[in-house]
Amino acid sequence: MSGVPLAGPAVRRRPAPPELRPSPYEPTGFWRALEGLGAVLLALLWVLPLLFAVWAAFHGAEDTARLDLDAPLTLSNFRRAWEAAPFARYFLNTIVLVTLIFAGQVVLGTLAAFAFARYDFPGSGIAFALVLVQLMIMPDVLIVENYRTMSRLGLVDTIPGIALPYIASAFGIFLLRQTFKTIPKELDDAARVEGASALQVLLRIYVPLAKPVYVAYGLVSVSYHWNNFLWPLIVTNSVEARPLTVGLQVFAGGDQGVDWAVICAATLMTSAPLLVGFLLFQRQFVQSFMRAGIR
Repeated sequence: MSGVPLAGPAVRRRPAPPELRPSPYEPTGFWRALEGLGAVLLALLWVLPLLFAVWAAFHGAEDTARLDLDAPLTLSNFRRAWEAAPFARYFLNTIVLVTLIFAGQVVLGTLAAFAFARYDFPGSGIAFALVLVQLMIMPDVLIVENYRTMSRLGLVDTIPGIALPYIASAFGIFLLRQTFKTIPKELDDAARVEGASALQVLLRIYVPLAKPVYVAYGLVSVSYHWNNFLWPLIVTNSVEARPLTVGLQVFAGGDQGVDWAVICAATLMTSAPLLVGFLLFQRQFVQSFMRAGIR
C-alpha cells in the first residue's frame, strides 16, 4: 500500500437558502452605482427641509436665511410658539383623537379579520371584496356626505365627529386577515379541544401572535391621523375640538405673520412625537410588513 488515501464519495454542497441567493433582478456595475446615487439624492431631498426646520427653530429670525455656524442657539422660538397658540389643548385633542380611532380600528378590524380568515360563511368573498373597495375610494370624495351625516348626528365640531368616519379601516382588516391566515389552523383545534370559545381563541392565540403587526399598523394609523388635515379642518370650528394640524395652520396664518423661526419651532413640536415613535419601533414596523405578505 502506498499510503495514499482512497478517494471517498464526492461531497455535495448544500444549496444556499433562498434568502441568501443573489436576485437575478439585482442591478450590477454601472446600474448599481446609479441606483445608489439616486437613493442618496432622494435622501438629501427628503432631509433638507427637515434640516432647515431644525436650523430655523434653534436660531433667531435674523439667522434663519443665512448659514452662519457661529450664530447663537436659542430656545425662545419654542417658548413664543407655545405661548402664541393653545398648543397644550391641540396636543390633548390630537392624542385623544388618534387613540379613539386606533382603538376602534383594532376592535372592529380584529373581529372582522378573524371572521374572514377562519369562518366560511355564505357571501364571505363578496363581503371581503366590498371591504377592499374602500381602498379604491379616495376619502375626499366622501367629505360632503360625511359632513351631512355628522351634522344629523350632532357631532360637528367634536372629536368623535372627526374620528367616526375612520373607525372601520379596510386596510387594517386586510392586513390582519392576511396575518391571521398564516397562523396554523391546528392551534384552533387544540384550543377548542381544551374547551376554549371562539373569543378566547382570538384573544389568547391570534392577537398575541399578531402583536408585531398591531405595532406596525398602529404606527401607520397614528401617523396618518396625526397629520390628517382636510377633514378636521372642515368639521371643526373651535379650539375645543381642533387637532394639531388645523391649529398649526391657524397659527401660521396671516395674523401671526411669516416668522419662519417660530413656525419651524411649532412644526418640530407637532412632528417630534411621530419621529420618536418611529425611531423606537422602526424594526417592528419593517419586519411586520415583511411577514404580512399576501398568502
